[in-house]
Amino acid sequence: MRPLRSDPRRTSWGRCLGASLLAAFLLAGCSGSQRAAPVDTSRAHEALKAALEGWKKGDSPSALQSGTPSITVQDLDWLAGARLVDYQVDGEGRPVEANLYVPVKLTLRTAKGKEVNKKVNYIVGTSPILTVFRDFR
Repeated sequence: MRPLRSDPRRTSWGRCLGASLLAAFLLAGCSGSQRAAPVDTSRAHEALKAALEGWKKGDSPSALQSGTPSITVQDLDWLAGARLVDYQVDGEGRPVEANLYVPVKLTLRTAKGKEVNKKVNYIVGTSPILTVFRDFR
């Protein structure tokens, strides 16, 4: 009679499945009823202004992230090389739980030198870090 040998593929797959189930179980227990802190509207307006002023003067999004305070910024026009010529914040924005949704009118100069006006919305978060993300919906 030959001794039983385990198939290494089956053992690896079983370990992966076990680790995945354990991770799902732990995450389910941790995310139950936690809610994000409400947005600090004053701080959100300051972060948005700092981000837009930084863009206008030629800073990069990474420069804002390494600045004080650190602001994580995401805007595809900015990353594509468009220059911010001017902007106008259109109202106080709308707080929704952990974020402030702010309409802004942008005047951009594309990499090809064409001036473009856009009405956009930014989603600004204040906790646990400052974030300014362009809403592309």
